[in-house]
Amino acid sequence: MKSFLICFLIIFALCSVESGSLAMAQNQAQDQIWKPELTEKWSPVPAIVTSGVGSMAPSDAIVLFDGSGLSSWEAVGGGAAKWKVAEGIVTVEATTGDIRTKQLFGDVQLHLEWRTPAIVDGEGQGRGNSGVFFHEVYEVQILDSYNNVTYSNGQAGSVYKQHIPLVNASRGPGEWQTYDIVFQSPVFAEDGEVVRNAILTVFHNGVLIQNHVELTGHTPYIGPPKYEPHGKGAIKLQDHGNPMSFRNIWVREL
Repeated sequence: MKSFLICFLIIFALCSVESGSLAMAQNQAQDQIWKPELTEKWSPVPAIVTSGVGSMAPSDAIVLFDGSGLSSWEAVGGGAAKWKVAEGIVTVEATTGDIRTKQLFGDVQLHLEWRTPAIVDGEGQGRGNSGVFFHEVYEVQILDSYNNVTYSNGQAGSVYKQHIPLVNASRGPGEWQTYDIVFQSPVFAEDGEVVRNAILTVFHNGVLIQNHVELTGHTPYIGPPKYEPHGKGAIKLQDHGNPMSFRNIWVREL
């Protein structure tokens, strides 16, 4: 019995040594196959972009409003944009109508700074109301939502009548606020069917409030959303009758 146990221990030790040697050999072989350079990608090389300092736009941005005028915009109803430009700021002139970019865009990153009137007038949707629209039909709501009760999918930062913002990051009346928006256009098949819904990500004053949300169509005031096939489109700012102000508007095509 004792000799049997000794033989068993010898065999077990030999098997352990053999197994360890095999594992070491396999690891060495794997190291030889998976060299660091096999998982390195050297192309394409990302283009160099200089990020903006302060209110400056990135070097590859298209500046839509720098305070000098509305040459990049036109009235939706036709003709020149009639909003008031003064001291580097453009302010809605009530009843002159919405304005839109002359250039058409698809997928974009948009930076927009906006300000509601310092003197509070009205409540709910009647208080500091505007909107920024992609393709003129997909709206991210602009509203004075500082201590202002309204329907949640219509407050500042909402994808109008579709997506409630994750949080209310609004500043007080008269304070400058920022939107940084990534908009991915819907994709349509040749027969008009939707291949991919429009997608929006929104930061309000640096806070993520819409996280890669999908739109089920356009954003109408009345009725359900729906899609109509389209190509590139203008970016529109809304005249809702309130003297809303804007500055430092730029876009990057994606």
